[in-house]
Amino acid sequence: MDYMTLKEASEKWGVSIRQINYYCAGGRIPGAVKVATIWLIPKDAEKPVDMRTKQGKEQKNAKDTLC
Repeated sequence: MDYMTLKEASEKWGVSIRQINYYCAGGRIPGAVKVATIWLIPKDAEKPVDMRTKQGKEQKNAKDTLC
């Protein structure tokens, strides 16, 4: 499997390196692994939805109504 770094994911998804780090630490990127101090993210991983945006809030509300 091919991996990308936080910097590469940041450039690909248009968000800060710090935000990608939060996604990885929070388990929001499936397949991301931490090797020593470096996060490795699968190249085919999709950007997690930002729950602070309108789209993220709508998605959260949809999940709440299903449960």
